Amino acid sequence: MTGSTDGLGRTAVETLLATGHDVVAHARTADRAAALDALTARGAGLVVGDFEDREAVVRIAAELTEQDPLDAIIHNAGVHTGRAVMPVNVIAPYLLTALIDGPRRHIYLSSGSHYGGHPVLDGVDWRGTTAGSYGDSKLFVTTLVAALARLRPDLLVHAVDPGWVPTRMGGPNAPDDLDLGHETQIWLATSDDPGVLASGGYWYHRQRREPHGAVHDEHFQDRLLRTLAGETGVALPGR
Repeated sequence: MTGSTDGLGRTAVETLLATGHDVVAHARTADRAAALDALTARGAGLVVGDFEDREAVVRIAAELTEQDPLDAIIHNAGVHTGRAVMPVNVIAPYLLTALIDGPRRHIYLSSGSHYGGHPVLDGVDWRGTTAGSYGDSKLFVTTLVAALARLRPDLLVHAVDPGWVPTRMGGPNAPDDLDLGHETQIWLATSDDPGVLASGGYWYHRQRREPHGAVHDEHFQDRLLRTLAGETGVALPGR
């Protein structure tokens, strides 16, 4: 569970532990990791690294590969504004997907903001030297899910819009349901419901919805994968 120190990520870790699952939590820094002491005391594993730093992401992928195989990764970490948007929201989950061999299920946090994203890859600042577009980043992640569903039938992948929920990112006055936001992630990562086993969904509160039209454009999917592979020097297995 990436981005586990607060909000949706922390609540999901707490719920998974309470229902008997083995969980590896993630914190951006050692200082932030201290917030997870109560969860590690209950048996949660822990990896630490700033997803804005590609070398840290690669190191975490290596650490997780050396541990017991994972059944699922919930790519929950994200930022809403600033220079870290593309590195954290897109590059990090792409690298973890490409580098960690084993997990069959990958659940990616999207957003209703992806509908306002632009399916344009030219000129995107993937390294975060300038502020990135949150809507664009979530469109790219949702497109990554569709590409993986098409090209990697060995994986079970989904995108989740958790709603505008009262987290540190969403703010205290956000109107949506925090519980439904994290429950959908857990359901997709653990359930054998027939709907869940149909890969490539875009979900809002356990309801499958139709994403931005560009998400199912196979040419756009392929260009995104080529762009991310070229930018990171890491191709998805089989590509």
